[in-house]
Parts: sequence; C-alpha cells; structure tokens
Amino acid sequence: MAFLALGINHKTASVDVRERVAFTPAQLTEALQQLCRHTDSREAAILSTCNRSELYLEQDSLGVEAVLQWLADYHRLSLDELRACAYVHQDESAVRHMMRVASGLDSLVLGEPQILGQMKIAYAVAREAGTVGPLLGRLFQATFSTAKAVRTDTAIGENPVSVAFAAVSLAKQIFSDLRRSQALLIGAGETITLVARHLHEQGVKRIVIANRTLERGRLLAEQVGGQAIMLADLGSELPNSDIVISSTASQLPILGKGAVERALKQRKHKPMFMVDIAVPRDIEPEVGDLDDVYLYSVDDLHEVIEENRKSRLDAAKAAEELVAAGADDFMLRLRELAAVDVLKAYRQQAERLRDEELAKAQRLLANGSDPLEVIAALARALTNKLLHAPSVQLKKLSADGRFDALAVAQELFALDEGESKR
Repeated sequence: MAFLALGINHKTASVDVRERVAFTPAQLTEALQQLCRHTDSREAAILSTCNRSELYLEQDSLGVEAVLQWLADYHRLSLDELRACAYVHQDESAVRHMMRVASGLDSLVLGEPQILGQMKIAYAVAREAGTVGPLLGRLFQATFSTAKAVRTDTAIGENPVSVAFAAVSLAKQIFSDLRRSQALLIGAGETITLVARHLHEQGVKRIVIANRTLERGRLLAEQVGGQAIMLADLGSELPNSDIVISSTASQLPILGKGAVERALKQRKHKPMFMVDIAVPRDIEPEVGDLDDVYLYSVDDLHEVIEENRKSRLDAAKAAEELVAAGADDFMLRLRELAAVDVLKAYRQQAERLRDEELAKAQRLLANGSDPLEVIAALARALTNKLLHAPSVQLKKLSADGRFDALAVAQELFALDEGESKR
C-alpha cells in the first residue's frame, strides 16, 4: 500500500491554472469514481478550494504519472503544463502534508480555520461516492485529530490576520455581547462582504448595508439577513448604529464630524465603534476626537494584523511539532496494522493444528487409551507440528546465509543468547 497526495496550490500555480484545475461540487462524485477506475488508486478523495486542488490516494504502488495524466485529461490541460506546477507527496510525506493542510499551516492566510471544514466535506463526499476505504479513512480521522490538537493546544488561530476579521475582533473587545449590537456597513465590496459574514456569524442583532447602488447592497444584505439602504439615508440610520465600518471607493469623506455629533446626541452618548478601512478615508479623522467614539483607521488594523501575524508564526512552530508527532503516530499504527493479517493467518493455522490433534486425542480416549499417555502424545504432536514450518524455514535461511533473518527470528521468539545456544 502507498499514500499519495498530489495537487496544485496558490504557491505553485497562477489563478488562471487554479481555476482550470478546480472541481465543482457537481463534478466530484463522478470524478472520484473515474479516478479510481483509470488509475491504480483503490481509495481516493479530492479537496478543491479557491487556493488549491489536491488528490489524496491509496494505491498498491505509486502510479504518479497515471494520476497526473488523468488530472490533465480531465481538465483538458497539457501534461507538461500540469507537471510544471504540480507537487507530489508520498507515504509519510503525504500524511504530513494532509495534516499541515488541515491545520492551516499551508494556507494563504496562516492558521485560517475554514480549511479543516473543507477537508471534512471532501472526506464526506468521497465516502458518499464509495471511494474511501479503511486506510484512507483512518488517515482522514488521524488528520482531523491532529488539526484539532493544533487548534486546541496552540494559538495559531486565535489572533485575526485579515482586515475584516481584525475589525470584527476589535468590535468584540468593545462590546462584550455583539448579539445586542447593531451594525452599519458602508459599501458592498469584498472587504465589507467579509465583515458582514463575520458579524453575521457572531450573531449581531441587526446589519444594515449602505451602498451607492441599492441593488448591490440588497444582494449582500440578503446573504446576512440584513437590510439595504442608500448612502443618502446614512444620517437617519447612524443614530441606531453601535458599529460602523466603512470601505468604499469614494474620493471624499462620506461621514463628517457634524453628522456623527448629531447621531451621538440622539444616542445619548452611547459609545460608537467606527472602523475606516477605505483609502482615501471615508470618515473624517476629526471624528476620532469626539467623546464616546472609538475610531480606527486601516493603518491601526494593519498594526494589529502584523502583531498577530508574528504571534501566529510563533504558534506555527508548536503546530509543526504536533503535526510531526501526529504523522509519526499514524505511521506507527499503520505498520502495526500490517502485522494483523499475518497474525490472524498464523493463529488460524495454529488453531487448525490444535483441533486436529485434539480430535485424535479424543478418539484415543474414547477407545480406552491411557489418559496420561494420550495427553503426552497430544503435547508432543502439537509441539512438533507448531515447530515444523518455522524449523524448516530457519534451516533454509541459515543455508542461504540470511543471518539477518535469523537475528529477527531470535527477537520474534523472544530468545536470549543462552537459549539460542542451548
């Protein structure tokens, strides 16, 4: 048996190539079954995200070229183009790679938590497709266990390293319970979309999207159960907002000191948390001078992110040690598992010989033979039969000069030096 992890990711392939090698959810079941039919793979799973597409396989032998050819054919790429950006990990290296991926150690954003959920989905899809068996199944379970240990025992995922996540994390520091807070998000671009999702996951009471184009604002608002308004209606919504996060492409400030002052009066000076992610700024810097306003700029967030990034790098060292230990433990258990079939066959052989000699002894006893003589004969015959095959093989090994095998046999039978010489 052999494990294989083969794929491309954000480090090895351009966005264009990654898009062409990606698998849609609708393709996965058929692709998995086709992969097993057309290669030496007995078990297979596919992980496909925006940053990587990877195949995890268990094979009789490492048929790397056949897998590369299948992947190139499936996505209509030239083999040379795919080979130029693909990486291959085999056996223990494949095990370690899967564990690093699941732990967020190979991600674009170090320690990002989403990848573990994506790997669990890949495993579930492969099980449903019937392409995961006992060996790859054990590897996935060991991978999940190691990734969980990394999350639990290190700080790799504790500190935010994206602007959107950092903004929401700062809000959590100011408002102890976001479920009682209302948020006003200005803009509907990529960063605000991520902010909206993070806030929604935190259970924020109400989310309002203010955008220049109402239709685009509504599309985002529907995703997070919020409400969309026009930028012109900011003044009426501002007094209701505990959290204000803005990221637009406006060349002039959208919120001035006067508008925020009026909102604070209506709020009876209940604190407001404001984050201006835009460049140029959407919120006048003078707003930060107001009492009861906590205003952060994108530079403030980047300082937080850089500190957190360094913290994650430190945590990654401990995470790598957990991954190494997890891979070592899995390979040890796998090697132990390899002995199970041999032990089972040996036990069956011994039990067959035992039953044969026991049946002979029972017949002799039924015919009136001396019980003591029958027991002695049973013991001699059983001993001779159990030792016959090992004795023949040991003599052959010795005649062939296989002294290394003789040493293994001495260890296998737990013989000390004195016993072997006697």
